[in-house]
Amino acid sequence: MKQNCFHNFSLILLFLLTTFFTACQSEKKQLKIENPLPVEFGDPYILKASDGMYYMIGTGGVKDGFKMYSSADLKSWKDEGRIYQGNTSDSWNTANFWAPELYEKDGNFYLLFSADWRENPTNELENFRIGVAVADNPTGPYTDLFDRPIFDPGYPVIDGNLWFENDKVYLYYSRCCYKNPVESEVADWAREKGMFDEIEESWVYGVELQPDFSGIIGEPKLLLRPPLKMDDQQAEWESRSVTSGEVNRRWTEGSYLFKNEDTYYIMYSANYFGGKNYAVGYATSDSPLGLFQKADNNPVLQKNVEQGGIVTGTGHNSVTVAPDGKTMLCVYHGRTSETGEERVVFIDPMEITADGKLVVHGPTTTQK
Repeated sequence: MKQNCFHNFSLILLFLLTTFFTACQSEKKQLKIENPLPVEFGDPYILKASDGMYYMIGTGGVKDGFKMYSSADLKSWKDEGRIYQGNTSDSWNTANFWAPELYEKDGNFYLLFSADWRENPTNELENFRIGVAVADNPTGPYTDLFDRPIFDPGYPVIDGNLWFENDKVYLYYSRCCYKNPVESEVADWAREKGMFDEIEESWVYGVELQPDFSGIIGEPKLLLRPPLKMDDQQAEWESRSVTSGEVNRRWTEGSYLFKNEDTYYIMYSANYFGGKNYAVGYATSDSPLGLFQKADNNPVLQKNVEQGGIVTGTGHNSVTVAPDGKTMLCVYHGRTSETGEERVVFIDPMEITADGKLVVHGPTTTQK
C-alpha cells in the first residue's frame, strides 16, 4: 500500500516538474520581435502560407506595383523584389498602388489591392478601385485576373479585405472621403470655430463577393462610420484629425475582419493616415455583415509619445499568427522619432481576453 502511494506521489511530482520546465522553456521560446522592422511599408499585410513561410507585402518599395519580403520566423526577412507590375499598356490601373493583401485559395495566390482606374471620363482627382491579381506561387509574378476592377460602386474605394466562410467570400472596403461631405456635430463645431466649411468622411462597407472574384452579390452594406454626435464614446479619438486642425476629413479605413469563437471582429483605422493621430479600433458582431458594435476600449493601438515613447501614426493593421500557431500578432505601420516620415512595420502580440475584449500589446520599440 505504501509503495503504491509512493509510486503515485512520484508520478504526480514528475508531472508537476515536467509541466514547470515545459512552461519555462515555452517562456524562453516566446517570440521576440525587434520593432520597428527594417521594412519601409505602409499598410503591411502578412500571410502565413501552407508552406509554413510568412509573406509580407505593403504599400511602397517599388513604383507602380508591389514588392514582397519572406521569412520563416518573422525575424529575418528576405527581399523577394517586385511581385506585381502595374501601369502597363494592358492593365486597368495607372497609379497609387496601395494596401495589398495576399490570400491562398485552391492552390493559387491572390493579390488584392487598390489603384487608380484608367477609366476616368470625368477626370476625378481620386479614382481608386479594387482589383485582384493571381499567381501559382506566393512570390509571383502576379498578373491581373481581369482587365477591370472587381466592381464599380460609383465612388472611389480602397483598402480591400476578404473573409472566406462556408463557400462564401466577403469583401470589406473603405469608401474614400473624396466628395463625401457629411453633416455631424463635429462638422458644426468645425464651422463654428472657423476651421473648416465641411467635413468629408470615409466609411467601411461589406458585401458578398462572387467566389471567382468577378463581381459582387447584392448591394454593399454600410458597416462603420465616424460618430455623428460629439458625446459619442468614439467621437474624441476618431475626430482628432479635425479637432486638432490637421485636415477637414474623418477616416474609417483599413478594415480587417477575423472570427474568434462565435464573434466577428472588424479592426479599423481612424484619422489622417499621414499624421500622428492615426489609430486603430475595433467593432464586433455575430454576423460577417453586421450589425457591428464599436468597442468601449477603443482605441486599442495609438501613438505613445504622451507616455514617453517614440511611436506615432500607428494604423492600417492586419493579423497573423506566431510560429507557435497560437499567439495572435498585430501587424501595422507607424513612425518613430528615429525613422522620421517613413512608415515602417511593427509586429506586436494581441489577444482576446476572457470577456471578449481585443487587446494589442503595443506599440513597442526595441532598444538598440
